[in-house]
Amino acid sequence: MLVIVAPGQGAQSPGFLLPWLEDPTFASRFSWLSTVAGIDLAHYGTEADADTIRQTEIAQPLLVATGLVTALELFPHPSDAFEQIGAVAGHSVGEIAAAAGARVITAEQAMVLVRERGKAMAEAAAVTPTGMTAILGGDRDEILAALEKHGLTPANDNGPGQIVAAGTREQLDAFAADPPAKARLMPLSVAGAFHTQHMQPAVGHLAALARSVSTHDPRTRVISNRDGQVIHDGRDVLARIVGQIASPVRWDLCLETMEDLGVTGILEMPPAGTLTGIAKRALKGVETFALKTPDQLDAAREFCAKHGEASGINTTPTWRMVVSPIKGTFHISAEAEALDVLAAGAAIGEVASLRDRTSITAAHGGEIVEWLVHDGDLVSPGQPLLRLHPEGGY
Repeated sequence: MLVIVAPGQGAQSPGFLLPWLEDPTFASRFSWLSTVAGIDLAHYGTEADADTIRQTEIAQPLLVATGLVTALELFPHPSDAFEQIGAVAGHSVGEIAAAAGARVITAEQAMVLVRERGKAMAEAAAVTPTGMTAILGGDRDEILAALEKHGLTPANDNGPGQIVAAGTREQLDAFAADPPAKARLMPLSVAGAFHTQHMQPAVGHLAALARSVSTHDPRTRVISNRDGQVIHDGRDVLARIVGQIASPVRWDLCLETMEDLGVTGILEMPPAGTLTGIAKRALKGVETFALKTPDQLDAAREFCAKHGEASGINTTPTWRMVVSPIKGTFHISAEAEALDVLAAGAAIGEVASLRDRTSITAAHGGEIVEWLVHDGDLVSPGQPLLRLHPEGGY
């Protein structure tokens, strides 16, 4: 099982695009996305210094454009990708690249959204002096208690041994003066407290834009930052991308879902290294590939072929799938089981996991073609539960 991941802000470094832009095809495609974004991204990826590309409104479009164009280098025939990719995920802004890669939104829509996301987050960060601090090591429960004590948010929960705290400068200073035992604090050079309530104005701006964005259901499993669930409704994927601006990134739960899926290989899109580093610590025995330069592309394709298998999620113009978002036991709704046609938003049952029970709905509604599981069956993330014939077609 192959999972493709896209990194978030902070992964960029000065000049990282130089070897990629030597390829005329890459350069042409990158120029197109730069034009859509209205930003000279080639300049920022080759000539700009670290302080410049650290700016939120520059770093975010730069990362998303790089991921999208590299995906076309890795899979020259995009349809071939879905015969190999079992799931995609992106850390923070990387989730926009992942959504476009799964065909939820177009590359052009992704670039407009990420441009506006970066600008809005930079403006929100300028309102109050805020920041973020990485916490390495220490006891998880003690760290979370200390964050609550100081009014801080665990903005990124990246897995064992790495939580990122966010809040006002005063809160972070007080926390630094009273750190949890055996924990090492590393202040991050970022513009503000991302993934906290301080970013709420940016959520409102992006939500208004998202209302005009058309979506499609993903072609493969999309693992959500919010809770690690597999999302197969395109509108829900977009809504979660908007909401995660002001809510914590639960990469730890994304890793749990990858493990539940039986991942054997994780490939990180450039600028790579951060997420594969986390995966090596959290998912022992899973192979990783950090794609950093174009001379690795042949080896990356071999890695994809070795671990690749189709996700099992597929649609045609004549039917849609309803899939499980999590691992657990499926309990069918007696009402849904007795019906031949489901209304949009109708509940079909629940999946009970060790943590909670998650209601499953038929987002689009339609005529029931086939139940693919029975009451009491164990299901995995992204497993098809029900096939529907959409009312009125597409």
